[in-house]
Amino acid sequence: MDETTAWTTIAAERRALADLLDTLTPEQWATPSLCRGWTVRHVAAHVMVGPTGSIGGFLSAMVRGRGSFDRANHLLADRRAQLPTAVLAADLRERAGSHFTPPGMDWHAPLTDLLVHRLDITVPLGLDHGRPLDPWADALDLLVSRRAAPAFLPRGLPELEYAPVDVDHSWGTGPRVEAPVEALALAITRRPVRLDALTGPGSEALRTWARG
Repeated sequence: MDETTAWTTIAAERRALADLLDTLTPEQWATPSLCRGWTVRHVAAHVMVGPTGSIGGFLSAMVRGRGSFDRANHLLADRRAQLPTAVLAADLRERAGSHFTPPGMDWHAPLTDLLVHRLDITVPLGLDHGRPLDPWADALDLLVSRRAAPAFLPRGLPELEYAPVDVDHSWGTGPRVEAPVEALALAITRRPVRLDALTGPGSEALRTWARG
């Protein structure tokens, strides 16, 4: 998709996620997500850290995180997670049109972050988000590229042909691995769930990667 379409898509998906969050019970907000150490509430807080933050706040978190981007990110998410759940959902709506991107990255980063973290919320809750799968083609463009490290993935993603069965595209060369696109994305981002959906000669290599 082009840049204009991308930002329109991101805004629509943020609003849809807000709608989903509005339906959650307190118990669901407290459910462990697919992100290690984070509840659904933490993930919902994290996805808007960039659009709601400031350079000063980020630099302060970097200092407190001893220079680690990952630790700073967790500190910022932990802080936002203290907000009422209604505020976390409202921020997604009110700032749906934000064009924030991490330094050195373009719209692929917030799109991919949003789609992956939506699964972090919906999969453990057993919910069907009901959203179109087409945006995953652009998210996979990032995830299977060198640009994905270190922000999204550690280096060393297996050299395979990644072939979703529900999106008309494939990536890479090597032994072929097939699965629904969201199952592929979960495995690529080392969320070791839905691994039984992987098939093909490259499936075992991706399962090994996903288990880390």
